[in-house]
Amino acid sequence: MADLTRVVPIARGNGQVAALPRSQRSLDEFRVEIAGRSLDLDTWLDRTFTDALMVIHDGKVVMERYAGMMVEADRHLLMSISKSITSLLCGVLVGKGTIDVTDRVTDHLTELRSTAWEGCTIEHLLDMSTGVEWDYDRDELDIMDVSDYRRTTRSDLPPSTASWIRTIEAHGSHGDEMRYISLVTDVLGWLLERVSGRPLEMLISDHLWSHIGAEHDASIIVDADGFRIAEGGISASLRDLGRLGLMCLQGGFINGRQVVPPDWLMRLRIRRDDLIEMYRSSAEYDPDIPDAFYHDNWWITDAEDGRHSAIGIHGQRLAIHHPSRTVVVKLSSQPEMEDPSTVRLDSLGVEAICSSLNSW
Repeated sequence: MADLTRVVPIARGNGQVAALPRSQRSLDEFRVEIAGRSLDLDTWLDRTFTDALMVIHDGKVVMERYAGMMVEADRHLLMSISKSITSLLCGVLVGKGTIDVTDRVTDHLTELRSTAWEGCTIEHLLDMSTGVEWDYDRDELDIMDVSDYRRTTRSDLPPSTASWIRTIEAHGSHGDEMRYISLVTDVLGWLLERVSGRPLEMLISDHLWSHIGAEHDASIIVDADGFRIAEGGISASLRDLGRLGLMCLQGGFINGRQVVPPDWLMRLRIRRDDLIEMYRSSAEYDPDIPDAFYHDNWWITDAEDGRHSAIGIHGQRLAIHHPSRTVVVKLSSQPEMEDPSTVRLDSLGVEAICSSLNSW
């Protein structure tokens, strides 16, 4: 991404790299069933345009594989997995007492008073339940994608991310419905910077990246005005995203330290009927997963079972699967942003991996 746009580093610090011991297990027997066909691992990886895959079971790496041009030290754009990382940072600051999820956005970002963000809380940001105007096809798929990277002279784009946030219009009441709005997480990132007095890359480094035993620096995209793109701008290596996932699986603990408060991660394992009902009325609803919902910038398949994922367009996925004690990291370059058949095949493959490990 540094060759294409503006990025700033998220430093790994000077600490010891967290070991990733290797498992003696394998996925040789892996199969994913779809449309009456049984696909082996190589076929599944190829058909989902995979750049890299890591599977960690019981704290040990079962598989680490790279495809195409990607190698171990490369940073891959994580897209909306960045939202989940921003939520983890939020959880650290909540644990320190710096903020509370019930805080109003305008209490910290005073320039948003008397705007569409009036009355919005941090929890509304985390759950994508804000009452602001958003046309998914226009704003999410056209303007957001272009404006993040600032590589165009189009006159119809907002002049900056901050100005877009300030001028976006209201749509209903905060907390009434779930609508996926990427700009919401940019508001969260901005708020975390404001309450801490530090830029987002330093906050992520200080509270997450330098504590998980990361092997490489990560990075985050900034717009032309230096606004940090929290909603989809983070890039990281496969192994370090695996370490982050392992930390989540282990209740926030890795590399000899508690990184994220366990209570924050337990929020993902509490069934929320209000959020389930809100999700069922949203454009994101999948009837095949009736108890799914979106919470704290994670996609929750089954809260009580402990199955949730951080997901980004073009095939990025960090799956936490407590029943099988497994983390799956999959980085891809799928040509379509959200092709339903490829997304479904992605999901089925990850679930098949976890199911195959569940009996070990």
